[in-house]
Amino acid sequence: MKKFITFFFFSIIFITNINSSFSIEPDIFVQSTVNRAAKTLGGNLTKAERVDKLKEIARETVDIRGIGFYSLGKHRKGLSSTQLENYKNVFEEYFLKSFSSRLAEYSNPEIEVNSKEKINDNYTIVSSTLVATDKRPEVKIDWRIYTKDPDNLLIRDLIIEGLSLARTQKEEFSSIINSNDGKIEALLENLSNFTSK
Repeated sequence: MKKFITFFFFSIIFITNINSSFSIEPDIFVQSTVNRAAKTLGGNLTKAERVDKLKEIARETVDIRGIGFYSLGKHRKGLSSTQLENYKNVFEEYFLKSFSSRLAEYSNPEIEVNSKEKINDNYTIVSSTLVATDKRPEVKIDWRIYTKDPDNLLIRDLIIEGLSLARTQKEEFSSIINSNDGKIEALLENLSNFTSK
C-alpha cells in the first residue's frame, strides 16, 4: 500500500492552482501546473517549506473529498453522519501527509503533456509522459480532470501505465474494512496510525 500511495501522490502534486478570470483547457492547465510544481520541488526551499507548499497545492486543486468518498465505495452507504464526518477529516489528513512527507524529497521531475480527450462535459483525459532519467524509465500518466466547472478544474484520478490509482485505493480500503467485519473504525484507525507517525 505504501508504494501505491507514494507513486499516486508523486503524480498528484503536479496539479496546482491557476487563478484566472477565464476557463482554461485541461491540457494547458496540466502543462502549466507541471512547470510551477517543478519549480517548487527544484528550488531552494527547505523540506518543511516544500511540505507546506505541497499541502497548499493539494488543498486548492485536488478533489480530496471526492477521492475520499470514491475510495469508500459501497461502505459509505452504511455510515452515520458522525462516522462520515470523522472519515472525511481523517482521510484529508492522511492524504496530505502521505504525499507531502514523501514528495518533499523529489526534485525537478519533468512531465510532457501529449494530448487530451474529452470524455463528456464532466471529464477530460489528459495524456502525458514522465520523462525517463538514468534512475527511472519513461512512465505514461493519464490525468482524469473534472471539468464540470471550467474555472475550477480538479483532478479525480490518475491512470499510471493503464492502472487507475483511485480504483486501486478503493480496493485496498475495501479490503481493510472487509477483513475487519465491515467496521469503518478499522480503516479510520489504519489511516490515523499512518498520520500520527
